[in-house]
Amino acid sequence: MSRNLEAAETTEFWRHPRFRDLGMLKARFTRHRYELHTHPTYVIALITQGSERVRIGNRVVVAPSGTLLIVNPEVWHDGEAGAEEGWAYRTFYPSVPLLSAVAAELGQDRPPLFSQAIIENSDLVRAMALAHRGSTLGDVTSAETSMLVALRKLVLRYGDWGGRPEAVENSGSQHRLSIYEEVIEDNLTFELDLQRLAEAGGVTRFQVIRDFKRVLGLTPAAFIRDRRLRRANLLIQQGSSLADAAFAAGFSDQSHLSRTFRAAHGMTPGMFRRAG
Repeated sequence: MSRNLEAAETTEFWRHPRFRDLGMLKARFTRHRYELHTHPTYVIALITQGSERVRIGNRVVVAPSGTLLIVNPEVWHDGEAGAEEGWAYRTFYPSVPLLSAVAAELGQDRPPLFSQAIIENSDLVRAMALAHRGSTLGDVTSAETSMLVALRKLVLRYGDWGGRPEAVENSGSQHRLSIYEEVIEDNLTFELDLQRLAEAGGVTRFQVIRDFKRVLGLTPAAFIRDRRLRRANLLIQQGSSLADAAFAAGFSDQSHLSRTFRAAHGMTPGMFRRAG
């Protein structure tokens, strides 16, 4: 990969002028690789150049230019270049309440899921591109209109209200995972080890590892890192300083938070904070 390509990596993040629970990202990456992480929001990425290779849950997909890549809330995913030249994209992070409101206007009583990870639909792609660009042009009413038109097209054509994927067969693992999650959320600022989780779940440390692998396909450490990052994100949005957010979320220091944040989100926490 040439130095010119490396230097071409750029990231911009802002919030939609009408929908403050809708984050917007415009980025180009060549060598950056997202680590496995989750979002409480949907992720809708319009690939504009190159291609992106993504693991979504247990699937690996490659999204080429001119397609939409969709990840449902709370689903583990990563991301890296799927072509030598890397990829560029415009991404939307709509909250669950926002898409629930769109769905309600379409006669549905709950938020949609999207079973199709990659969507090839030129009309929808054009609408999403217009909505993304419109969020920066200063006309709030037009920005609201183009966004609602695009989201309506997406939800109406590709939304699925058939329910979430089938539950994991081993209900014991699923039940214990909820226990582990509660322990982790309550103890993010402390050193968390497998023994504490094992004692909470009434199992061995080896079973804790198997439970995370079976239900989520990742390690307990990756889950803990994600939850610390989620806590820091929330605190930053609420106005905490980066140093305070890092401490309150269980990171060793602000630099540790910054490295983890960029690895997961492709931007610095300072950039995230400045977007308001």
